[in-house]
Order: sequence, then structure tokens, then C-alpha cells
Amino acid sequence: MTTHTALGPALRAWRERIGPAAVGLPTAGNRRVPGLRREELAVLAGISVDYLVQLEQGRAKNPSPQVLAAFAQTLRLNAVDRELLYRLAGAVVPPSGTVPRDVPPGVQRMIDRMSDTPLAVFTASWDLVQSNRLWAELFGSPVDAGTRSSNLIWGHFAAPPAPGASRIERGAAHADAFERMMVSDLRRAADRYPDDRAVTELINGLRESDRRFAELWTRYETLPIGRSNKTVVHPDLGEIVLDCDIMTIERADLHIVLNWAAPSTGAAEKLALLRGRVATAAH
Repeated sequence: MTTHTALGPALRAWRERIGPAAVGLPTAGNRRVPGLRREELAVLAGISVDYLVQLEQGRAKNPSPQVLAAFAQTLRLNAVDRELLYRLAGAVVPPSGTVPRDVPPGVQRMIDRMSDTPLAVFTASWDLVQSNRLWAELFGSPVDAGTRSSNLIWGHFAAPPAPGASRIERGAAHADAFERMMVSDLRRAADRYPDDRAVTELINGLRESDRRFAELWTRYETLPIGRSNKTVVHPDLGEIVLDCDIMTIERADLHIVLNWAAPSTGAAEKLALLRGRVATAAH
């Protein structure tokens, strides 16, 4: 299936999955399908029904950016579907505004069930959205989500250690891999959200504040997000050696960071002590 003929089935699928109430239309009357009728989508998108039929049947191609923007808005497409719409139409994907911070309900339920794992949620540009109690016990010195100090990359490259917080240490090879991975991922976020002023200011601040970041930024590397290893030096418990995995929630454009200790190790015992602290505080 060619790109422009694939656009038609996608438009039909998106049209059929969104109800009229979602776009402010009445739901009364006999409707053969639960989604929008062609006539309704055409009116809302400002095009003729005949042109919409041609697009859905693959007989028309290269819709204008204005039509695509109308489709994206009317069909309530998320960031991933919006990008797919433009690519199927053979068009350049325009900037999509600011970095999203919303945690979908299903993702939140998954996070809530992982209370025994030190876990935090970050945006595509690595601003902290939320963290659980075990994360706070492990790293200490909580920061306000949404502030510059809560950005993970800023905290690594440019922020001074917070009083009472745990210290993170990495071997030379792990530190190099981690820094290159994070800078590469921040560049991807900057490419996806070029109109987000906060991302631009973060990058400019990092380039001015840290020579290592500035040097890595000029490499234009494209590296995947992967596992890392670190030692958390806790103010009470000392060294805790942990593996770190990053789960990317593509549709919401969020990162979930999870920390694990190898079973039957001193690190696992120390994490168990921190879980006990969390349970005691909860009761």
C-alpha cells in the first residue's frame, strides 16, 4: 500500500472512532456508525464531502497543510497520530507546541502499582512530572516538579548537590554512555518541540554552564535510550549499586525511570530498608 492510499484507511479509522459529542455535535437520531459521518467531518474540516471521499478512497493526494491541521484538530489526534497523519499525506510534520506533561490514566494505574520500585516520571525534555515515595527515600531532598532544578539533565550537568540529597556516582564508561545518551535524547525533544521556549532556554543554559554538555551537544549524536548503571551514595545507608531502566511511553511522550537492585545483594537489602521506611511513614 502506497503512502497516499494508506491515508484513506487511516482517516476512516480516526473518523469512526470519535463520537459526535466529542466535537460538539448532537448525538440524537439514527446513526449507523458510532463515529462521525463523512458529511460532519467535511463540514468541520472546511472541505467538500466529495474531496473527503476522494481522500478516503485514495483518489486524491497531497492535501494542504491547512486541511491536515483541520483533520488533526477535528479528529482529536494525539501527537503520535498527528505525526502519522502528516507522514501518510507526504507532508512535513509541523512543530507541535510544548512538551506534554499529562500522564494518561492507564499509565498512572501502572505507576501506582509499582510502589515497591523507586520510580519517577519525566517529560520528553526530562523535567520531573512525579515520583513515588520510595524514589524520594532513595534520593532525598525532594524538588518541586516543573522547576529547572527538577530537570534530570540539568541536575546532572549543572546543578550543585542539594543539601541532604544522595550523591550519584558512575564509572567513567557508564558516565560517558549516560551523558551521551541523555544529550542525544534532549536533542530529539528539541527537534520535536522547536516552539517550546523552556526547552530552548534549558539547552542554552546547559551550554553556557557546562563545557562537557556543550561539547556533547556539538556532536549531533543519535543514540537510543538504554539501561545504565550507577551507585547511589545515600546519606544514611551508604553505597547502593543499582541498574536503571527507562521506559518510554510513546503516545504521551513521557519517560518512566525505574531503579533495580540485583537480588540477594547488599543493595537489595538497603532498598528493602527504604521500603520499610515508606511503609512506616504511610501508617
